Amino acid sequence: MKKIHIIAVAMIVIAALLFMNVSDEMGQYATFNDATELEKAVKVVGQLSKDKKMTYDPLKDPNYFSFFMKDADGQERKVIYYEAKPQDFEMSEQIVVTGMMQGEDFVASDMLLKCPSKYKDEEILLQSKG
Repeated sequence: MKKIHIIAVAMIVIAALLFMNVSDEMGQYATFNDATELEKAVKVVGQLSKDKKMTYDPLKDPNYFSFFMKDADGQERKVIYYEAKPQDFEMSEQIVVTGMMQGEDFVASDMLLKCPSKYKDEEILLQSKG
């Protein structure tokens, strides 16, 4: 085999391994029940339970934030995030947390927020005129 063929085969193998690794990280969304059963990192989509207590005291521990969230099945769990509380967190329409269950709590390693569109009021106004 020529040297170029060996390099090409090696690059294809590396690309396949990278693709499999990325596909594992981009796994499907789960519920809190799924997270309990799977015992591995998953993504859970839900909404903030605004009637429950949020805990964040930057003077005491700036890297501890906890809140309650309802998943797509309506199950509510405490979420612990060992980072600072995201700005405008309370205004988020939807939350995606990546992590795993530890006992009754979901420990998030990453969090994405879907915030309301600043154009939402304008969209509603335009739809009502149309």
